[in-house]
Amino acid sequence: MNITSLQGIVAAPALPMLPDHAIDWSTLRAYLRWIANQRPTAIAMNMDASEGPALDRDEQLEVLRASRDAIQGACPLISGLIAGSTRDAVRWGNELKVAGAHALAVFPPFPTFLGKPVPAEMIYQYHKAIADGVGLPLVAFQFPVAWGPDFPPETLARLATIPQIVGLKEASFDTTKTIETIATAKALPRKIGILTGSDTFILEAIMMGCDGALIGFAGTATAELIEMHRAVVAKDFDRAFAIWERLGPLARYCWRAPIRDYRPRMKEVLKLQGLFPHATVRPPQLGVDDAERAEIARLVQGAGLIVPALLRAVGD
Repeated sequence: MNITSLQGIVAAPALPMLPDHAIDWSTLRAYLRWIANQRPTAIAMNMDASEGPALDRDEQLEVLRASRDAIQGACPLISGLIAGSTRDAVRWGNELKVAGAHALAVFPPFPTFLGKPVPAEMIYQYHKAIADGVGLPLVAFQFPVAWGPDFPPETLARLATIPQIVGLKEASFDTTKTIETIATAKALPRKIGILTGSDTFILEAIMMGCDGALIGFAGTATAELIEMHRAVVAKDFDRAFAIWERLGPLARYCWRAPIRDYRPRMKEVLKLQGLFPHATVRPPQLGVDDAERAEIARLVQGAGLIVPALLRAVGD
C-alpha cells in the first residue's frame, strides 16, 4: 500500500496476552479484525501500546504476520522500529518490511537520544539511513517533553527533506510543543502529516491543527475517534465535543501519571468490553489494583463503550 501522507485516526492497539504472559494469538486476530472493520487510516503494531519494547524480535515479526493476515488489506499496517543503533535499525527495518510492514514508526534509539539538546544532524542521519536502507514510508516520533527527543523547528525542517518521511507522531503531551510543531509543519515546502500521540487531549490537538492521531486510545474507541475526527473536518464542532466529552475522562484517567501504567489500564478497558479475556501485561510491568479497576469500570460505562455490538464483533 502506498502511503504518501498521514491523516485521520491511526490505531495503535494493545496486545492481548495469556495469563502465562505469552501472546494470545487467537484474540489478537479477532481484535484486529474488529478494529480494521471500522476503517482507521492505518493500524500500528509493535508500538509501545502493543508492548513492542517487551517483545522478542521473533515475536515482533510474528505479530506483523498475524496482523497482516487479520487485517486482510483493509488498511495499511505500520510497525514500530525499535533499535539501538543505525546499523541495527536498517537491518531490522528490512526484516519488518518482509514480515508485512507498509511503513515504519521510528522510535528514538535510546539511550543515545536521551538528554537535550539532541543534535539535529544526528536525528537527521539516523532517519536518512533508515529511509535509504529500507525504502518504506517513515513516521518520526516526538516523545514526551520530559523524556526527549523533541524536534525543534530546524530539526523538523531537516527531517522533511527526507522524501520517505510522511508523518510525525507528536507525543510530547505538551500543548505549547504541539502548537509549535503544527506551525512548523505548515511552513514546510511539502506536506507531512502531524498526528497527535497525546491521548489526554486528542480533540484539542486536532482542533489546534493536527491532521489526526496515531494513538493507543484508538485501540478501544476506534469508531468514535474516527467520527470525532470527521466531525472536526466537517466543522461540526458540537458533534466533536459531544464525543470527546464522553471519551475524554477515560482517556485522561488511563494516561495520567505515571504514564507507563496506561497499558494495564487499557487492557482492563478492553477486558470490560469483552475484547480481551485477560488484562495480562508482560513483566516487569504490573497490573492495576482493585481501586483503579473499579474507577476504570465506572469511566468505561460513562464513555458508553460497553455495548452488545462489541461483544458480537469479537466472535465474528
